[in-house]
Amino acid sequence: MEQELRSGGAVRAQSTMCFSGALVDGPRIQQLLLHCAAALESNDVTLAQQAMWVLNNIASAQGDPNQRLTSSLLRGLVARACRTCGSPRADSMGPPPALGSQRAMSVTELADYVDLTPWHRFGFTASNGAILRAVAGRNAVHVVDLGVTRCMQWPTLIDALSKRPGGAPALRITVPSVRPAGPPLLGVPDEEIGLRLANFAKSKGVQLEFNVVNKSTATSTPSPAKLQTVCQELGSVLSDPPALRLRDSEALVVNCQSWLRHVAPGSRDGFMDAVRALDPCLVTVTDEDADLDSPSLATRIAGCFNFHWILFDALDTSAPRDSPRRLEHEAAVGQKIESVVGADGTERSESGARLAERMRRKGFAGVGFGEDEVAEVRHLLSEHATGWGVKREEDMLVLTWKGHAAVFTTAWAPN
Repeated sequence: MEQELRSGGAVRAQSTMCFSGALVDGPRIQQLLLHCAAALESNDVTLAQQAMWVLNNIASAQGDPNQRLTSSLLRGLVARACRTCGSPRADSMGPPPALGSQRAMSVTELADYVDLTPWHRFGFTASNGAILRAVAGRNAVHVVDLGVTRCMQWPTLIDALSKRPGGAPALRITVPSVRPAGPPLLGVPDEEIGLRLANFAKSKGVQLEFNVVNKSTATSTPSPAKLQTVCQELGSVLSDPPALRLRDSEALVVNCQSWLRHVAPGSRDGFMDAVRALDPCLVTVTDEDADLDSPSLATRIAGCFNFHWILFDALDTSAPRDSPRRLEHEAAVGQKIESVVGADGTERSESGARLAERMRRKGFAGVGFGEDEVAEVRHLLSEHATGWGVKREEDMLVLTWKGHAAVFTTAWAPN
């Protein structure tokens, strides 16, 4: 393949093949991507440009799932080439068009975005079930919410608490004003979200207190370039019990939903140490079940291709190709890919198995999930395409698409 790419005639012949569909299959695309990664790692600008030229003829933001995924990966490769090799944008071809907008959504739009697939609600459902078990019989519950979907998880928990035999506990939800700047974006301040939740809770007969923890340098919409600062600020929040206003009478729950991958890999042990020091009764962690933090660019690209194919393929069965919600999901994946491939990464996920090792090393024991939680998840999946499934792996629940692991949810208690 490398010799073929070095020949301009062979490159053009392969690009002609791609129009007939011969190169649109996954293995051939992945082979080209890996050759491009190897060329970039060895600073071979010419070979990298030739590989990107062929990939550009395959990529299409309006095509089939493989073509759309290739478009996102190519954007990351072009950004990488410009940053590390000082290369013009792939022989002046320019990056493929972005897959969708990154505008801030309304609350209704965010709800529609979350509802399109079970990617987020899987974690909501399983985690809420574990929380309900952990706080059974407690009169006051405090949830520290480290989630990227801006409290979309909590109406369902509030509703379940309202039906608890013996009456609902008093509920307090605390969110940090700092958060990763990645999608989904919501154009509503935290205080308004708190008011909406409080009104909903009142209608259900649940007493809710909503707090936003602000630190001196925190901002509500940090840029990706400031993510290290965001993590430092969040660490200072977790390390500052007075800021969290912890109360002995409350059952404390720390909920990490699609958050840990935004913490630098070298800082994750310290992050979990800070969580452990709060002495919560439960910690829930939900994230994408993929290892994308390898120092090898080729390994990260292979991981991105094999993992992010899942959502592109699933979306092809869930919404028309020009659906705004679908385009927003694909744009979010594209942003993650560009972070992993093009920017040496502000967002690097680790698998559920590696997370479990980290949690045990940091003094936590897996809580596991009961049959009730599994039944609730299966009920949720019944509302979506038939390719979705759920499996148990030790103490984890794993969302699958056509048998491929997509998202894991775990629950932990201090030893």
